[in-house]
Amino acid sequence: MAGNTSVAAQQQPRRQFSLVRCVATCLLALIVLVGLAVLIAWLVISPKKLVYTLENGSVQNFNLTNNHLNATFYFVLRAFNRNRRISVYYDYIESTVTYEDQTLAFNTVDPFFQPHRNVSRIKPKLVALNLAMSPSTSKDLMIEKASKEIQVDVHFKARIRLKVGTWKSNRRTLRIVCYSVTVHLSWYKHFDRVPCEAEL
Repeated sequence: MAGNTSVAAQQQPRRQFSLVRCVATCLLALIVLVGLAVLIAWLVISPKKLVYTLENGSVQNFNLTNNHLNATFYFVLRAFNRNRRISVYYDYIESTVTYEDQTLAFNTVDPFFQPHRNVSRIKPKLVALNLAMSPSTSKDLMIEKASKEIQVDVHFKARIRLKVGTWKSNRRTLRIVCYSVTVHLSWYKHFDRVPCEAEL
C-alpha cells in the first residue's frame, strides 16, 4: 500500500512538469510565428521615411516698430510619400514660424489624405499681428532686416494615421522642423530650398 502511494506521488510532479513544458513550448511557438508574420509584413510593405522639403518662403507687410512686429509669412512645404503601399491621413496640422526661439506666428492647415507614391504641398499662411518682442530679439531682427533678409525656423506638428490596404493605424504625432530658413524681404530674390527633419 505504501509502495503504491509513493509511485502516485512521483507521477503527479511528472504530469505537472509535462504540462508546464507544453505551455512553454506553445508560447515560444506563438512568439516565433508572430515574429515571422511581422517580419514578412515589413518586407512586403517595405516602409520608407516620409520626405519633407521647404520649397518656397516669403514675407509681406513686414513692419517692426517699437518692439512690435506685423508681418505675413507664406511657405510651401513639399511632402513626398515614397511608399508603394502606405498612404497617410493628415488629420491635424499646425505650423509655426520662430526667430531666436520666439514664436512669431502660428496657424493651422486643412487636413488632407496623401496616397502612396505621391507628392503633396502644404501652404500655410502665418500672420504676426502687433506681436510684442523682447528688446534684444527686436534689435537682432532689425539688423537682419537691414540686409533685406531674415532667418527663421519653420515648424510643423501633425496628427497622422497610416493606411495599408484597409488597415489604419492609431493616430501618431509627426514633427517636422525646417531650420535656418532664409526669407527675403525683396520678392524677386531666389528662395533656396531647405530640407526638413521629420520625427514620427
